[in-house]
Amino acid sequence: MADFLGMMKQAAQLQSKMQAVQEELGHIEVEGISGGGLVTMRMTAKMEVKAIKIDPSLMKADEREILEDLLVTAHNDARRKAETAMKDKMQALTGGLGLPPGLSLT
Repeated sequence: MADFLGMMKQAAQLQSKMQAVQEELGHIEVEGISGGGLVTMRMTAKMEVKAIKIDPSLMKADEREILEDLLVTAHNDARRKAETAMKDKMQALTGGLGLPPGLSLT
């Protein structure tokens, strides 16, 4: 019974830490870049887009398709970086748990 109570206490502590990490992820920002810096996108590790910057040279009607492609690329770059930041935080939190293979908290 003591083991069960210990596990419940650990689970409650883990839940509290997870909430703190989720809060922290909202404050971590990454920047995705495309077109050699012509388009940048800033987002949080919780995948919220915070800002998009577009070089004025792309604001021509005949450059619309290029701009659209660069926006997608910048978003994907920022998303990958945000996912990495989230995984790093979660690994730091769950590192000592020894979760079974294939089980992930992210």
